[in-house]
Amino acid sequence: MVTKQQLSGLPEDADLRRADSLAREIFSDVANKWALLIIEALGERTLRFSELRDEVEGVSHKMLTQNLRMLERNGLVDRKVHPTVPPKVEYTLTEPGRALRATVDLLCGWTNQYLGHIEAARGRFGS
Repeated sequence: MVTKQQLSGLPEDADLRRADSLAREIFSDVANKWALLIIEALGERTLRFSELRDEVEGVSHKMLTQNLRMLERNGLVDRKVHPTVPPKVEYTLTEPGRALRATVDLLCGWTNQYLGHIEAARGRFGS
C-alpha cells in the first residue's frame, strides 16, 4: 500500500489515487492478466512472437499484439526486428521490465501460497 509519506516529493502525476495520474494509467496498463503473463514468460529470455504465444496459454494473436505494443510503449519491452524474409521479430524485457518482473514473481508466489485458502473461501462464499 502506498502511503502519503511515500508519495511526498513525487510529481503529481505519480499519485495512483488521482484519476488523471500517469502512474495510474501505467498501473492500469500493466495490471492485466495478459501483460503479467507476458512479463513472466519473457523473464530473462528473448522470445519471438510465436514462442511467446506458445508460452502464454490462451492468449489470442490480437491480445498478444496489443499487450506487446503497450509494454513497448511503456518502455518495459524492447522489440527488435531483424531484416530477414520473413522478418524475424524478438521481444526482450528492458531494465524497468525486469524490475517489474520481480514484483510479478512475488505476485505469482503469493498466488501459489494462498491458492488453497482462496479456493476454500470461494467454496464457502458459494454455499
